[in-house]
Amino acid sequence: MSTEIDIERFARHIVLREIGGPGQQALGRARVTIIGAGGLGAPASLYLAAAGVGEITLIDPDTVSLDNLQRQILFRTDDVGASKVETGAAALRALNPGTQVSAIQTLLDSGNARELLTGADLILDGCDNFATRFAVNAASRALGIPLVSGAIGRWDGQVSLFNAGPDAPCYRCWVPEIPPDAETCARVGVVGALTGVIGSIMALEAIKHVCGAGETLVGRILLFDGLNMDSRTVKLKRDPGCPGCGGNPASGPGGQ
Repeated sequence: MSTEIDIERFARHIVLREIGGPGQQALGRARVTIIGAGGLGAPASLYLAAAGVGEITLIDPDTVSLDNLQRQILFRTDDVGASKVETGAAALRALNPGTQVSAIQTLLDSGNARELLTGADLILDGCDNFATRFAVNAASRALGIPLVSGAIGRWDGQVSLFNAGPDAPCYRCWVPEIPPDAETCARVGVVGALTGVIGSIMALEAIKHVCGAGETLVGRILLFDGLNMDSRTVKLKRDPGCPGCGGNPASGPGGQ
């Protein structure tokens, strides 16, 4: 974890009124866990390492495949067959040696989510299946750790910040159950550059949250239409009948 600010490296942050020296120090103390080192996790992790986040943990069970390279910018052709988290961690360390990066090659599920996420200050979820998303949300809520969630499909994407306060909605206030028409990138496709847009927005939300800058997406969902180059936000309140939080306040330090 960073203990001193590299003035030259982070000069463009430090001159920003909304970040400055205190915000950069907060980034250097931050511990961020990223679920999924793929299309969304790749740009998000690169920008967070570049921003000077002190500790980043990557969690993903997969190895790099050739069809990942159309959008997963952490990897190169020679990385095919290698562990995503180990390869991604090496890339992040090369980008910013001041960021401590941990690689966990495993599938996060309801049985191990709390153990894997304990100790994080912020979670970013860019995984590609609802079972993992629900497990991450449940652990985030129980541990009181705010959750930046991003998702994509074909030409569309969405981002929000869940569980970031006692009255904030959780992910399942937005997606209560697995949609019957749930699609996968492998089956319907996705334009590669879209993952960069949504992953970068996830990183931006993380930076704003850590630094206390601007208005985050707590209680709002950002919807992005890349085909028509349009975006909008919709409001989201905590659902008293939510199967994930039941309208109950978040617990833990992040929920105070």
